[in-house]
Amino acid sequence: MKAPIRLAAPAALVLATALAGCASTGEIDATGGVSAVRSACPVVGVPAGTGDVTLFDPPTSQAETAIDLVAAMTNVRGTCNDVGSDIATTVTFDVQARRQRSEAARDVQVPYFITVVRGGNNVVAKRVGMIALHFDAGQARAQASGTATTSVLRSAATLPQEIRDRLTRRRKAGDDDAAIDPLAQPEVRKAVLAASFEALVGFQLNEAQLRYNVTR
Repeated sequence: MKAPIRLAAPAALVLATALAGCASTGEIDATGGVSAVRSACPVVGVPAGTGDVTLFDPPTSQAETAIDLVAAMTNVRGTCNDVGSDIATTVTFDVQARRQRSEAARDVQVPYFITVVRGGNNVVAKRVGMIALHFDAGQARAQASGTATTSVLRSAATLPQEIRDRLTRRRKAGDDDAAIDPLAQPEVRKAVLAASFEALVGFQLNEAQLRYNVTR
């Protein structure tokens, strides 16, 4: 079952919600240096500790014998369309679940979140959705799929021309800054971070569930 979700936009960005990949590839150029191609698409990922969820019965227990259902998020993929003033991304993912008692048919709603992060730690938008899992009678396993989309203003994800010039300027041996990484310069690093976005998806866990994932 598909569970589409859209994300409301903050003032600085036009967001409709989801994920995609801001990737860079490096290749040797004719001068012997390394050239990098930077994408304006956001990076798609799953934050550590949020890719699976365990439900207990009773809910107050975290004993192994009390495990009721385990679900994991897999096949997280992003497709980015960076043509035009808005950079649109569609993210899809699967949820695979296994339950302990399989006698009767059962429907379970599992919450998940989609968030857009700017500069590595600034959450600019977040939305919580629900994944519906259906178990047929006698079946211990179920699977569902989710979809999320996001749109980020190209202007917000584009480096200023002066910063691009500093990053791409060819340097020759003997130049004063030949051995200096431009990203080591605070103003360059700050500008790159400000133009970098991540679209992160995971299960919406309460404190006990997150602590269980981190400490088990």
